[in-house]
Amino acid sequence: MFKKLLLVLGLIALTAFQANAQGLYLGPQGGYYKTQDADEGALLGGAALRLKLGALGIEGSINYRQEKYANGWVTAKGWPIMATGLLYPLPILYAAVGFGWYNVTLDYDQNKLPSIQDQTMQEVGWHFGGGVELPLGVIKLTGDVRYVFLDYEFKEWPGSKELKSNFMVFTAGLLFKL
Repeated sequence: MFKKLLLVLGLIALTAFQANAQGLYLGPQGGYYKTQDADEGALLGGAALRLKLGALGIEGSINYRQEKYANGWVTAKGWPIMATGLLYPLPILYAAVGFGWYNVTLDYDQNKLPSIQDQTMQEVGWHFGGGVELPLGVIKLTGDVRYVFLDYEFKEWPGSKELKSNFMVFTAGLLFKL
């Protein structure tokens, strides 16, 4: 009897917790990422809009990121616009999968690669990952990790064919209820 009562109380608390967490949220996010063949990791910043309805959610985000390749010969500046589906197996844990539209400028160092012109392109990549969402009243604290599959099309020079631009990103954010 005690176990049944405890189970019922737990389900009621879980339902109430879940109901309070539903809604539309907007806020800043920042993070750290390391592109597979970039010279080093870097910080990124942006904003996210998240709609949560029960065990499902959707997030749209835009960020700014920049990394260097080939000992600084190329600088990639990007403005990814991402759409992510969220599945909440527990009220504070989520799995994420989605795609991104990456507006990228590849800036080639003219002192080292004088014959290659800079280029701007749009690439589509996809991602998966998971995270934690902690409700704190009308604010949520979020943190997640995502792996992004993205293939920049670098102009060719010796050694450029081997460059890979997939990356792992760790983000944290504050979401405010709208």
